[in-house]
Amino acid sequence: MNNLPFKFGSEVYTWFMKENGKAYEGQLSHMIDIIARAGFESIQPIYSWMGPLVDPVLLAEKLEEAGIVLSALSLVLDWNHDGETDEERRIADSAISLLEHFPDAVLCTVQMPTSRNDLEARRKYLVNNVNAVSQRAVDRGIACSFHPNSPETSTNRTEEDYKVILENLNDAVTGWTPDVGHIINGGMDPLSKMKEYQSLINHVHYKDWDGEPEFVLMGNGKIDLIGITQWLKDIGFNGWVVCEDEGKEALDDPDFVTLHDGQWINKTLIPNIK
Repeated sequence: MNNLPFKFGSEVYTWFMKENGKAYEGQLSHMIDIIARAGFESIQPIYSWMGPLVDPVLLAEKLEEAGIVLSALSLVLDWNHDGETDEERRIADSAISLLEHFPDAVLCTVQMPTSRNDLEARRKYLVNNVNAVSQRAVDRGIACSFHPNSPETSTNRTEEDYKVILENLNDAVTGWTPDVGHIINGGMDPLSKMKEYQSLINHVHYKDWDGEPEFVLMGNGKIDLIGITQWLKDIGFNGWVVCEDEGKEALDDPDFVTLHDGQWINKTLIPNIK
């Protein structure tokens, strides 16, 4: 797809946006086909939303058929307690077991936004839980990365949140997935924040943003995706850049959004990188 030191993949949240996940529930096979058609080289599914392809044998067969790979797996849990609940640990360990079949994929941890109540304590709980999950995953040969988000109910959306959380992650086992759209939606400049915590970056998410009120179809917003991509090339980043488009068009036609993003990357983004 390109001669950059990194490759582009696609996340499945674009499909989850339609009817709160009901429209495409259990249709990971369809998403893989569209992502491959779009020219992406990998997929990042959400663990709780994989349907029959949660079976590693079936998943591997489908990925091989489509000619793409598994770049990462999103593990989305609450982590609102001082230590994992039994159910959270069970789900996390099940996701880790799946990734043992895909040793080159990243476990991408995400906290489900619920509220900003008891913020100081809950940021600490989040860090401790993510570090614990990452330690178990790394012990089984799986790389890990934490992905902040930016809904108003998120504990990890503002500059203060980033400082508290990123600086307390155990960087021996947990990297950082900067999502450029969530960074700007939380009031920060994406490239500046990426430069500040460059040493933690081991996975990257792209989406676009226009502030009206939030996200927009890739290439139609205010984020300097070309400049960020150029910087990633210049520093020798060699992980995955995964597109997680949350433009309003995904509410009606997530297939269109994914195909658009693949074309925009190939026709507009990559040709502008020196």
